[in-house]
Amino acid sequence: MIRGINQQNIFSVDEDYEKFIAILAKYHQKSEYEIYAYCLMGNHAHLLIKEGKETLSHAMKRIGTSYISWYNWQYNRKGHLFQDRYKSEPVEDDVYFLTVLRYIHQNPQKVGLTKDMASYKWSSYNEYIN
Repeated sequence: MIRGINQQNIFSVDEDYEKFIAILAKYHQKSEYEIYAYCLMGNHAHLLIKEGKETLSHAMKRIGTSYISWYNWQYNRKGHLFQDRYKSEPVEDDVYFLTVLRYIHQNPQKVGLTKDMASYKWSSYNEYIN
């Protein structure tokens, strides 16, 4: 999970969400990580990723640096965008994997951003149901 500094929004308009997803896809090819789930919300993002040929910390550094550079250029700003380092925890069995997957996909509904998970377009939920 990554969160905006001072809980500020890191995604405000569709272009922000689209750019982050494009960056995930770009570094997916370079780092060869597996993306099992994602959910982008206004001030934070949840990712369920399996390391590839690079460590998770290196892949997250690539993703974060690329997005922050674009975001700062786009909004004519300087400085940090993310609060601290990303948060992560290991997922070591199928039961916990399914718990995390469900949590990520249900998050927009739980916080009241949508009444129907399928209508939230900034998550991988629709990729599972379609």
